[in-house]
Amino acid sequence: MDAIVFDWDGTLMDSMPAIFDANMRVLAEYGLPFDEERYRASYVPDWRLMYRRLGVGDDDLDSVGRRWLELYREMRPTALLPRIQESLRRLAGAGFVMGIVTAGDRDIVEDQLVTNGLGDLLPVRVFGSDPVAAKPHPEPLRLALRQLGRIERIAAARYVGDVPDDMRMARAVGTLGIGIESSIGTRGELLAAGASAVYSGVADFVDALLGRG
Repeated sequence: MDAIVFDWDGTLMDSMPAIFDANMRVLAEYGLPFDEERYRASYVPDWRLMYRRLGVGDDDLDSVGRRWLELYREMRPTALLPRIQESLRRLAGAGFVMGIVTAGDRDIVEDQLVTNGLGDLLPVRVFGSDPVAAKPHPEPLRLALRQLGRIERIAAARYVGDVPDDMRMARAVGTLGIGIESSIGTRGELLAAGASAVYSGVADFVDALLGRG
């Protein structure tokens, strides 16, 4: 069967409110303004580039990144988005092989995977803290597909994510990009970035693919 690779935050994991709050707090500590409009305008999976866009100087990038991790860990978001575990188990039962490519930190996301019992469903994982290029570069998704044994079936694979750079990465690799609407990825933005289809949630995507459970 074919491969489906997922983004994590905002696609499978209900972590966007905590991510936003941690950004707001750390930028306030550095005297920088931050709100939803600035977040949408500045967001990219490469956190260093995002913080540069938000006004953080190069000399402060590492300390801002460490402080953000501290604040986010304190919030400890653990909830999945609706019907995620059920949907992934349906895909596994249908024979799909699955993994994640995320801009998230390995230590944090691994803990969230274990907490939610998804480790067996998502055995291949590429993280933003790994020594790979950041999305939308094709390298992380190609790596995941290679580890899943589907590098020769790229055109049949799907990448599911909630921001335009997710769709750009999928398009650069040659996979189908499946958009999930979010606070930083509207339907129009995801389609413009190359999504072949857009859904309100992963469960709706799986229902469309497999039929309603």
